[in-house]
Amino acid sequence: MKAVVGGASSGLGAAIARNLAAQGYDLLLWARNQERLSSVAQSLTGVKIETVAADASDPGAAEKVADAAGEADILVLNAGGPPPAPADKTDADEWRRALQLLTVTPIDLATRLLPGMRERGFGRIIAVLSSGVREPLPELSYSNSGRAALAAWLKTVGRTVAADGVTVNGVVPGRIDTERVAALDRAAATRTGKDEADVRAASIATIPAGRYGQPEEFASVVGFLASPASSYVTASLLSCDGGMMRSLT
Repeated sequence: MKAVVGGASSGLGAAIARNLAAQGYDLLLWARNQERLSSVAQSLTGVKIETVAADASDPGAAEKVADAAGEADILVLNAGGPPPAPADKTDADEWRRALQLLTVTPIDLATRLLPGMRERGFGRIIAVLSSGVREPLPELSYSNSGRAALAAWLKTVGRTVAADGVTVNGVVPGRIDTERVAALDRAAATRTGKDEADVRAASIATIPAGRYGQPEEFASVVGFLASPASSYVTASLLSCDGGMMRSLT
């Protein structure tokens, strides 16, 4: 079986690639940075690994990745986030880029690979979302909106293809210890004039588990959703957040 993993050059994407390789799936890994992508690929053994360099903010990315993938049984939708911006100070061009990155490209790619999954009677589509989908985050206007739109599509299409053996789900991370979260902590420190360690400590204070999560912990949730064991879980958003989010939905 083959899995396609986006944003696989670092962070959550690389951790997901390692998890799926350990489960024996052949992989097509894609991200913007070919050098970093190749480094991840070289660290994986025992399965067939292919890579393709593509930028999810490019309108042609979905076609490029789908052509490289051919048939795929598992699709992990994942991409880095757009820059922070307060809701009252956004830019039209940045909106277009963010929505291409977080909404249009992942939906386009999934739509291209779905017919084969439905014909074969098996498929898994799993999107890496953000806690902003459940509780919008200050200063992350583009991410909150773009990922929420993707989540709405996941819920809609999941019901459409459920009878064909294809499941569609999203995983909502809390504060996972990745480069992206570290960058957000640095940005918050700069914005507020606080020390970065104090910003991190304040975030940890909101997490009942008392720590940031590890990428491998998040990847294990994705790994379950990719497996045949998850066959009755679909059109759902699962949280991996150490109990951080208070919302009921």
